[in-house]
Amino acid sequence: MSLVKYVIAKQLAGKRVITTDGEEIGRVVDLYMNELTGKLESVLVEPNPDSSLAARAKHEGKDLVAVPYAAVLDVKDVMVVDRRGLSSPE
Repeated sequence: MSLVKYVIAKQLAGKRVITTDGEEIGRVVDLYMNELTGKLESVLVEPNPDSSLAARAKHEGKDLVAVPYAAVLDVKDVMVVDRRGLSSPE
């Protein structure tokens, strides 16, 4: 991982993730980057137990949920994601 990618990952780690309608869905624990293009593809989130992502993670049998980076609208003190960019459990 390049130094720039490491710095970005370190800055995002632990950030709270909220949806555009105010639901806190969890915290950033890792990032998935395409090694060929260097593009950030998804954010791995540890879901809050009371969030809709927790139900999705349980449905998928996973501890973490991948949130597409395309759904990220803003990152400051928190990461804001567009709920429409999150797919719901089937």
